[in-house]
Amino acid sequence: MGHRRSQAGKRREEVKPEVERSRGGLQLVIDLNADLGEGFGRSRLSEDANLLDLVSSANIACGFHAGDATTMRETVRAANERGVSIGAHPSYPDIPGFGRRELGLPVGEIRRHVEYQVQSLADVCAAEGARLTYVKPHGALYNRAVRDEKAADAIARAMLKVNPALSLLGLPSSEMSRAAERAGITFVNEAFVDRAYRRDGTLVPRSQPNAVIHDVESAVERAIALVRMHSLSAEDGTVVRIYPQSLCVHGDNPDSSAMLRSLRAKLQTAGAKIAPFAA
Repeated sequence: MGHRRSQAGKRREEVKPEVERSRGGLQLVIDLNADLGEGFGRSRLSEDANLLDLVSSANIACGFHAGDATTMRETVRAANERGVSIGAHPSYPDIPGFGRRELGLPVGEIRRHVEYQVQSLADVCAAEGARLTYVKPHGALYNRAVRDEKAADAIARAMLKVNPALSLLGLPSSEMSRAAERAGITFVNEAFVDRAYRRDGTLVPRSQPNAVIHDVESAVERAIALVRMHSLSAEDGTVVRIYPQSLCVHGDNPDSSAMLRSLRAKLQTAGAKIAPFAA
């Protein structure tokens, strides 16, 4: 633990995206992630296959909000075949609410539920000859860990129990990022292509109007500006500063394929390299 803490002290919560030297100057390296495996049986496998051709990282549901043994195995296999980085997407135990209801669970239960889900997906990866590289909490658990120090610490402790080398993907300057630093876990900043932001850098709740962005052109243009300028406009017009290492499009957004296809094309035209943050 001491070594991990010493390494954590060298990091900062706001990490600028990696750049590489190229003949044309600087080339940005950015990751594209999506929430996948959020079905049962074969209910979403065909849609997920299309998204896996467009992303570099896949947040795979671990059974507590969606996903079963077949879905996890098939999604891991499809991601591994494409060289897509695999992440666990643990949730509150809330299949009826798709993990988007705040259950207010005690932190001890959060730690046990997250550990169980992450270990389950790690076991699936091992069976498929793949490797689990990171964790991204889902839905209400994600939102709670953004603001709740103890919940964020519970997630970090669960990750340490399964594999201390796992990275944590989440909202910058949040309790999640601070919990990762305390635990010596690598934290990766993400920004959302298809979600509206508040002025404090948190997401507009899905219960509010216009929280989810469906217009492909405006979402992609905002994402490109975010990558170039490290800023976006909140719902009230306030400028929010973010240094994203990964951009997320939700897999259950009906416009996700069109957004990712357009975003990939425009990023590559701008000279960006699309690659997973955890290989």
